[in-house]
Amino acid sequence: MKKEDRKKSFRAFFAFGSLVRWGLLLAVMLVFTLILYPNLIVKKHSYELGDVADRDIKAPRDFSIVDENATNSERRQTAQTVLTVYDRDNKLLSRLNHRISLSFDEMRNIFGDEEESLRGSSVSGDSEKKVLQEEKVSTTETAREKISEHERVQQARERFEKKIGISVSEEDFTLLKKEGFSKKIEELIIRILAEILENGVVANKELLLRESDSGIVMRELGTKTEHVIQKLKKFHGHEQSKEMVRIVAKPLIGDVSKSLVPLIVDFSQRLIQPNITLNRSETEERKKKAAAKVSPILRKIKSGEMILREGEIATEIQVRKLNALNTHKKKERKYARAVGAMGMVLCLLIITYVLHSNPQRKAASRHNRDLLFIATILVIFLLLPKIAFILFESLAQSRAFSISSASMTFGIPLAASTMTICIFLGIDMAIPFAMIISVCTAIIFQNRFEIFLYFLLNSTMGAYWMQDCRERKVFINAGVKLGFLNIILATITDFYIGNYGGSRLLWDWTFAFMGGVSAGIITAGLAPLLEIAFGYTTYITLYELANLERPILRRLMIEAPGTYHHSVVVGSMVEAAASEIGANSLLAKVCGYYHDIGKIKKPLYFIENQTDGKNRHDKLAPSMSALILISHTRDGVEMGRKNKLGQDIIDTIQQHHGTSTIRFFYEKAKQLRGEDAVNIENFKYPGPKPQTREAGLVMLADVVEAASRTLENPTPSRIQGHVQKLINGIFSDGQLDNCELTLKDLHNIAKSFNTILNGIHHHRVEYPEKSGASSGKNEKAGRSDKQQIKQARGASGKNKEDKATHLKRLGVSKSDGSTRKERREKKEKDGYSDKQQTKRARGEAGRTNQDNSAYLK
Repeated sequence: MKKEDRKKSFRAFFAFGSLVRWGLLLAVMLVFTLILYPNLIVKKHSYELGDVADRDIKAPRDFSIVDENATNSERRQTAQTVLTVYDRDNKLLSRLNHRISLSFDEMRNIFGDEEESLRGSSVSGDSEKKVLQEEKVSTTETAREKISEHERVQQARERFEKKIGISVSEEDFTLLKKEGFSKKIEELIIRILAEILENGVVANKELLLRESDSGIVMRELGTKTEHVIQKLKKFHGHEQSKEMVRIVAKPLIGDVSKSLVPLIVDFSQRLIQPNITLNRSETEERKKKAAAKVSPILRKIKSGEMILREGEIATEIQVRKLNALNTHKKKERKYARAVGAMGMVLCLLIITYVLHSNPQRKAASRHNRDLLFIATILVIFLLLPKIAFILFESLAQSRAFSISSASMTFGIPLAASTMTICIFLGIDMAIPFAMIISVCTAIIFQNRFEIFLYFLLNSTMGAYWMQDCRERKVFINAGVKLGFLNIILATITDFYIGNYGGSRLLWDWTFAFMGGVSAGIITAGLAPLLEIAFGYTTYITLYELANLERPILRRLMIEAPGTYHHSVVVGSMVEAAASEIGANSLLAKVCGYYHDIGKIKKPLYFIENQTDGKNRHDKLAPSMSALILISHTRDGVEMGRKNKLGQDIIDTIQQHHGTSTIRFFYEKAKQLRGEDAVNIENFKYPGPKPQTREAGLVMLADVVEAASRTLENPTPSRIQGHVQKLINGIFSDGQLDNCELTLKDLHNIAKSFNTILNGIHHHRVEYPEKSGASSGKNEKAGRSDKQQIKQARGASGKNKEDKATHLKRLGVSKSDGSTRKERREKKEKDGYSDKQQTKRARGEAGRTNQDNSAYLK
């Protein structure tokens, strides 16, 4: 039970909830925005270099453009003011010192004697070198025994060259060996290098001197500090530094042997390296940053200034002006125009909903379904022109396709949307929908008024021609009519925009006619799908359901013949009444045919199907009888869904008893159990009350037709009074509160019911059972009708006496060979005459129908 309650609450939320309506509105607006977003900002006057202008273009307002030449010139000048960056390697001297010291120390360890080694060790103060020297001395003494002196010297020279990083001749190496790789020589070389590198050695002094006017930025690699240097001549070039070695060495080598001076100078010249280098990448990066900081130089364009004349070839400066104008518009109106377009369409949807929707006109459970259907159609047919617009633009830009996009636009079958709406919701909803879809399509096609007018007119007329669509050929007829209308509208549109060339006009006519025909074809294809998806019932489907040869109706005829006859009569009554009050007569008739199909499950519990004189309710408790009667509406709904009868018919099956009370069994229960022990709610139909005019008609006809059978002498006056009494009772009970049946409608319904019932219960002339002796005599002039009837009766009686033994009674089995007189005598013995049986049956039926029409059925 809880699960069923949850399902009911879930369905009620979607059927009645206002949040569903707001959700549908937001969903449509979201889709609409996504579809239209590229078109919200329309770039007008878009030309490329070399294009020919098709009209004059003036500046609509003052705006500015970027002067590219002036801006680039300013940026170049700014970039030139950026100082060149040079890097100074402060660690170069320490690396050279380390290499020189390491190489001289190793050679001293190899060639020096023990005393010189100890002296060098004490001078340096390094205890580890002393140990190393002892190890080396022992190693050297061993090696001297194995290899020759020359090989040992060559190996040592190679090691020395590798350590110090320069090549050393045999003479210089021999001289150094002779001097024992003196510590003084080492110190002199280091001092010379230090003095020159402290001043600074640049790799390309000529390039450096070009920056003399502005100076350079000297960046220290070690500390990452930098400073500007204006005096650049003080730095030595690489070749100049070699000359400076002699100058710097001259005062330092005064007490050194003359044979060592060339060696010291040569070593210093070859060891010296530039410690100031140009950093090109950093310099370029700083120039780019400085240029980027320069603001664009703007050139003001005055309002009304001619930007491009018609027929003029667009130049570079003109293209830049147009691009600046478009960019200015885009930045200025991007968000405002987007919000404005969305707001306009939103207001259009809301106002249309308020003005043209009437939730009370139909069942409330259908209201949200109708909105969902309209939203679905709107989204589908918004995508159609969007896709067509993109496709047409791409084809128009193709050189191989000569047809213009404007011609192809006439072929969009947009009218299929309003034709579909008209089929299911009527022309009252199709007309405002045509307005909405036409406005949205015009926005997609860049706010073109002629597009709006073209689609508004053909959509409206397409819906008009789809009214009362009762045959499938109506789709084709409407499509052909729409095609010819489109040709007229396309011609008018071409004259309006001033583009009516011969070939252009032919293509417009072709696509316009195709658009109309295709709209009819699309509608014919969509209608069955939407009918299934949303549970609608079209006229075509109603005609199919009105066929009495359908399986469910044939089953009703065979299994419940009384109910079948009752349903057919009800269908005829509601059809006539619906025509009188302007309701859907076809829907009303079909609902009348199917309203009691639930009785198929238990046909013998309804009196119209009881032929054996036995009433099965005599052995049941009143509450059980009420449950059986009530169940036929629920069973009818299940069978209706199983047979896909459509939601309109299923709703009528559920509502045709409303919340009325089964009065006969309620009164019977009160007599058996007492008034206080009986709950009236157990004897009421679950409802709901009729929600549509057609459902209300079925309720009225159902009660009136069943109750009319209780009249013993159904004269026109009795029928009229009886119908009036029953309709007043239903109206007073409040069963018609939710359907739009006015008092005037009830008056017309009663008149229609009187006409139908009088035709059913009219009196006929009693036909004779034996013909006259001579048929020719009956044709003589001057014979009255009364005389003819008397003669016919006499002849019939005589004929009956002559052939009583030869004719068998129709409908009597062979086993029943008794005569009518014998059967009558037998019934009289049992206390039941034909007249008494009729009176008793009518009496019981009359009481039941007057209390509750459902029991009769």
